[in-house]
Amino acid sequence: MAIIMGLLYICPSDKLAQHCTSAAHMALKATIFKADLQIADMDRHYYGEHALTIARHPSETDERMMVRVLAFALHAHELLTFGKGLSTDDEPDLWQKDLTGAIEVWIDVGLPDEKRLLKACGRSARVVAYSYSSTSNVWWNQTGGKLERAKNLRVVNLPSDASAALARLAKRTMQLNCTIQDGQIWMSSGEEAVQIELATFKEFAAES
Repeated sequence: MAIIMGLLYICPSDKLAQHCTSAAHMALKATIFKADLQIADMDRHYYGEHALTIARHPSETDERMMVRVLAFALHAHELLTFGKGLSTDDEPDLWQKDLTGAIEVWIDVGLPDEKRLLKACGRSARVVAYSYSSTSNVWWNQTGGKLERAKNLRVVNLPSDASAALARLAKRTMQLNCTIQDGQIWMSSGEEAVQIELATFKEFAAES
């Protein structure tokens, strides 16, 4: 039995306990953030403004949410959207589909396990994972060898001090500017700015 936000959920047996947990998660509402994001990506020759609506899952931190925003800026495209991410195993944090519904880009944030990434590689033309934890190196040492055969996978690490600095930019309503040049990234909000240099754990395999 569980009481969530004034509602009573009763599970008749232990076998249905997981359904109680699902109901509890459903009862918790995402927090909505708004961001006006100006992007000047001189490496990709992409310049644009995006009005983003970001649903932050109850278990998601500001740090993780802002890494998602950074990933959006790095891959910005008219067809790029936020997926359900933490809310489901079947969708990434961001993805880009073509007009037929085929997945062109699948983007995960955090430290996904190799099974999830390999499954994504089978569904999407390209998969990119952005790690940002202080334990990213340990994760990659344990996981990297199992992902070498994934030719359409790129894994990038964001230094933990940079992701922590990004978290400090988080507000319910944000005015953000992202400039990208020669692999250097600057994300700013008002007078606060974060400089980011990414490290690549794994690159896409070269096309033969």
